[in-house]
Amino acid sequence: MLRIILIRHGQSEADILKVHEGRADFPLTEKGITQAEKMASFISKHFRPEILLSSPLKRAKKTAEILKEKVGCELLEIPELAEYNNGVLAGMDREVAAKKYPLPEGGRPIHIPIQEGESELEFRHRVERAFYEIIHDYCSLEEIAIVSHGGFISHFINVFLGISIDEKVIFPTGDTGVHMLEIKNGERRILFLNRQDHLR
Repeated sequence: MLRIILIRHGQSEADILKVHEGRADFPLTEKGITQAEKMASFISKHFRPEILLSSPLKRAKKTAEILKEKVGCELLEIPELAEYNNGVLAGMDREVAAKKYPLPEGGRPIHIPIQEGESELEFRHRVERAFYEIIHDYCSLEEIAIVSHGGFISHFINVFLGISIDEKVIFPTGDTGVHMLEIKNGERRILFLNRQDHLR
């Protein structure tokens, strides 16, 4: 049996600046740090991850470091766990971006990337590769935790459930939202999604 705890980072500075984040590397706000501390206390009380895997972006890495202090296990930084590469939009004001790089009519096709970024299809393939590497490399463990980003986590759950990218199923995650997935006897189960009761 392998249980996978998926955790989104806490509030970042981009969340309050109204800019596109993606690969823009903004740190956590003070509120985000407090959220991460509450999440870490919740995880340490109810779960026992044997290893932590984190996106290298500041907001996720700091969240993971706060969790590591509570649970005491090894923390590995995995580049493939980074958020969607949104290229020229990273860090750009949303209103400015809408004028400078408007979406094509009907939306951007999934195989065409934004300038200097990756396409939605390339992003999905990266998440799929990360998923299968993780369940292969850590199959001998019982519980692992992954600290990443909303877009990555949504695709990860889609891959876990075998949902095609064409179906456009979104699994939203709030600040430090926690999901629990389980692989047991060849079956894949979702135990819960986007828990944030630690923030209340």
